[in-house]
Amino acid sequence: MDIYLATGNAHKLEEFKTIFSQANVAANIHSAKAIGGMPEVEENAETFAGNARIKARALLQKAPEGAWVLADDSGLQVDALNGEPGVHSARYAGAHGRDGDNTAKLLRALSQTPDGERGAQFACHLCLIAPAGEEHFFNGVCRGHIAHSPSGNGGFGYDPVFIPNGHPRSFAELGETIKNSLSHRGKAATALARFLKTLKSTL
Repeated sequence: MDIYLATGNAHKLEEFKTIFSQANVAANIHSAKAIGGMPEVEENAETFAGNARIKARALLQKAPEGAWVLADDSGLQVDALNGEPGVHSARYAGAHGRDGDNTAKLLRALSQTPDGERGAQFACHLCLIAPAGEEHFFNGVCRGHIAHSPSGNGGFGYDPVFIPNGHPRSFAELGETIKNSLSHRGKAATALARFLKTLKSTL
């Protein structure tokens, strides 16, 4: 079973490969680069699921016959900011994918917010499109809070300032194995993996 991931983010590709391996899913997951790269799309949906669908449907047009296409859209939702940055997480500070700038803007926005009011969650929504066009959606959430300053060198995005509930350290300090067991993307991908295991005739 071949699955093409609708992203140019190498970190996401490795996360999915690791999660699939840990779940013993017999699927080959490929980067969009393997088929010429991710097409330019306008992620203008108001929900994570909507943006995941936009990206999956765009890559489906380039995918080989018989292939599955998977897209994710995820982001950080901060309670004190009424759910922001939300679907704008990757471009919160303006340019897409500027992790340091995004994190710095977030910390400035929360500079006067006390510890007890810094609750947040990472949310991930996946859209899987089958070769025949059926769409399947999966999601996962990880609750935690925002630290006052970054810590750790692992992960990407807001990982250095997000501390998941039940742990004293940030996502960027926990390591991939622990992070995948807790994370929003890990939970969504685990639900996806369970679904793929039911497709015995295609594995």
